[in-house]
Amino acid sequence: MSSTVWTQARRAARMNPSIIREILKVTEKPGVLSMAGGLPSSDTFPVDALKAACDTVLSKNAKEALQYAASEGFAPLREWVAERVKALGMNISPDQVLITSGSQQGLDLVGKILCDQGVPVAVETPTYLGALQAFTPYEPNFTSLETDEGGVRPEAFGRLAHDAPGTRFAYLLPNYQNPTGRVMSLERREAVMAAAKAAGVPVVEDNPYGDLWFDEAPPPALASLWPEGTIYLGSFSKVLTPGFRLGFLIAPKELYPKFLQAKQAADLHTPGFNQRVVHEVVKNGFLDQHVPKIRAIYKANRDAMAEGLRKHLPEGCEWQSPKGGMFFWIRLPEGFDAMALLPLAVEAGIAFVPGAAFYAQSPDPRTMRLSFVTLTPELIADGIAILGKVLREAMAVVDEPTP
Repeated sequence: MSSTVWTQARRAARMNPSIIREILKVTEKPGVLSMAGGLPSSDTFPVDALKAACDTVLSKNAKEALQYAASEGFAPLREWVAERVKALGMNISPDQVLITSGSQQGLDLVGKILCDQGVPVAVETPTYLGALQAFTPYEPNFTSLETDEGGVRPEAFGRLAHDAPGTRFAYLLPNYQNPTGRVMSLERREAVMAAAKAAGVPVVEDNPYGDLWFDEAPPPALASLWPEGTIYLGSFSKVLTPGFRLGFLIAPKELYPKFLQAKQAADLHTPGFNQRVVHEVVKNGFLDQHVPKIRAIYKANRDAMAEGLRKHLPEGCEWQSPKGGMFFWIRLPEGFDAMALLPLAVEAGIAFVPGAAFYAQSPDPRTMRLSFVTLTPELIADGIAILGKVLREAMAVVDEPTP
């Protein structure tokens, strides 16, 4: 008998499963309160509006909606995006907008167009795990940018010329960052973009959470400060539904054709039916009424988690209450390893994401990410009480004297 021997591409060896997706499998165990996944609350999905839009599209434009479509995306939706981002300080034309199959595809296209083997790519410390997964197969060398509670430190860009000459781009999440929840101030944004421009390092700005602010809207987009040096990624997943897999990429005009070619090679186009349905929903200002409802739910959940952390976490744990988004970022006391604690937590009935996976280099094992949007305030309180108990029991073991 003969057998076929498959030889995989080198990039295949660099692909790894998402730790979050693997953890979600574990949390399917009955009775586990999951604060692990970065999933929007399904209670916020506008089912009635989407159903009505589906009916309208199928009644009026069924043949067009179900046919192959333009790779760039549905023109009216691209026009809507161009108009929408004006509120973020961006002045772009619809022909700079590429509709993607979720903003995750946008990250993959960035890697495909901008990364080469061995070239430096700068990322925050820590950063979004999905971006690391998207870029890694294209074989860049990651460089970690120094950060603090306000985001990336501007002086980190000045060191790139020495530490990582030829850096292709810096990947930044200025609004309620995943995983830390931090947001850049206007002063920090101006300083960061000035430093990036002086260093000649373009920026990829990812903004899936910018609409999810609680008390005040975040400052203008980074792209508004250096338009020709920034690629901007946005998403409909957090404000409508992730199931439609709809996002967008805004590129400088000279780069746009290459992103379009990469998109064509990947999937020809994002589903035209989905695009038309979403445009039908958003075209008359629906988000202006819908998103504040999401914010109110998430803010109540944020408050419940903040109260639970204050009440139940042992001394020595560090965190900040986020001003928007979906996540708390916790740093445990010396001697703790969040990954080692996870099985104990799941057995007790609570799940989180260990923070080490969010680091491109030198992971901090003492960190963890908690999502506050998928559980009710009451279940959040119960879950944090369980987590506190697990941590206190583990702390007692850590503090036991060595015989």
